[in-house]
Amino acid sequence: MKKKLISLLLVSAMAAATAGCGSSVPANSVNSRDDLPGKKIGVQLGTTGDSDATEYEKNDGSTVERYNKGADAIQALKTGKIDCVIIDQQPAEAFVEKNDDLKILSDTFDPEEYAICIAKGNSDLTDKFNSAIEELQKDGTIDSITSNYIGDEAGKHPYETPDGTEYPNGTLTMATNAQFEPYEYYDGDQIVGIDADIAKAICDKLGYELKIEDMEFDAIIAAVSSGKADFGAAGITVTEDRKKNIDFTDTYTKACQVIVVRNK
Repeated sequence: MKKKLISLLLVSAMAAATAGCGSSVPANSVNSRDDLPGKKIGVQLGTTGDSDATEYEKNDGSTVERYNKGADAIQALKTGKIDCVIIDQQPAEAFVEKNDDLKILSDTFDPEEYAICIAKGNSDLTDKFNSAIEELQKDGTIDSITSNYIGDEAGKHPYETPDGTEYPNGTLTMATNAQFEPYEYYDGDQIVGIDADIAKAICDKLGYELKIEDMEFDAIIAAVSSGKADFGAAGITVTEDRKKNIDFTDTYTKACQVIVVRNK
């Protein structure tokens, strides 16, 4: 009888502990941009979301938690360590699709433009990239690549190198941060995504082999500026501050920042 009583007490204690853990995640308290002042905001370090959140940190008493990966910010949100995440729309949609306890608010930030970054003064390579981007936009290749990752046509028409393509000009190294689905992410041990395919299409057109190096997002511009990489592509928004340190190609797509929250 005594053993049975002890067992019952242990079961009750475990149940209480489990219930306590389940209730530790607070209810969502961010329902619009108006709710951001004073909140804990998660961002990926060095991104436009980081810049947007910094304004709330400076002016409205918000706390910004910066993570090397967007996925780490999302996990912190799920466990209640932060109140929301500010991140690019397409990666946000990819995260929410895989996490039914999250949602995206209808509020968005100002539209932004993505471009490829190239070392300052390397006008020859920038001009070549701009010519290739223009051709790929005119012939529909960039739209086709994008729709292969986003929307109803996802997965239906992957980019393929044109028959007869040769690479007489050597290799170009692309710096990226492969934590940014659908723009760049891992499929097994291969980096794939919109930016990876656009870079491949550009290199195919210019006669270069493509090599992709994965690194932290905030290391990309330094890697390109120092010559460790020839160009950078990672959903990089063109900003005046970045233009002080790097050159950009013509833009190839538009995006915006959104707010991800728990849905309860």
